[in-house]
Amino acid sequence: MYRFLMAALLVCMGGALQAQQPQQEDARTFAKDIQQPGVQVFDVRTAEEYNTGHLPKALQADYTNKPEFNERVKYLDKQKPVYIYCLSGGRSSKAAQWMRENGFTKVVELENGVNAWKQAGLQLEGVNTKKTQLTMEAYNKGIAKGVVLTDVGAEWCPPCKQLEPVLAAFLKSHQQVKLMKVDGGNDTDVMKAVGAKGLPTLIVYKNGREVWRKQGVATAEELAAAVK
Repeated sequence: MYRFLMAALLVCMGGALQAQQPQQEDARTFAKDIQQPGVQVFDVRTAEEYNTGHLPKALQADYTNKPEFNERVKYLDKQKPVYIYCLSGGRSSKAAQWMRENGFTKVVELENGVNAWKQAGLQLEGVNTKKTQLTMEAYNKGIAKGVVLTDVGAEWCPPCKQLEPVLAAFLKSHQQVKLMKVDGGNDTDVMKAVGAKGLPTLIVYKNGREVWRKQGVATAEELAAAVK
């Protein structure tokens, strides 16, 4: 019995060690695998780097900005695969190891990062697509009348993605509320002017006067109470 228990323990330990081993893929394999349903693509470069071009459907958090990284990574699903990358592989390797040690079941690294992606002749999204910024004049006009909910967010922000269905359901049941979108990756002047220091930031205005604010993911109940 003792030998049986020891053997079982060694098998379990071996499986745990195996699960913690770094897993890397070359660019073409990585490109194929991120097309699978349920995959989370995670860019751990800076927002500035992300905006020069990124992988399809990639979420972003700057690994070198620990408060930002720790906040955004909470909104990834630990039970679903995470395919992670940076510019050359250094930051993503460290981020992947942290994630494995903190309960993520499958983290796959892009070997040599975006540099290898480009060398393989693969295309990045978001290259040369700089948009015109929302002006403060347009923003102030948009919030001047009625009840307005400002959503300062971005499509690449993990908590913003989690907030999307909450906002959709809330706006459907509160049709008197107007939504004002501010792109946190583009509308930096407005973001600075309204004092939005993180993503997402939600602000409720009534006839141009701010009455409520929250940084982070809000519940439908919080939003409903804010617009009463």
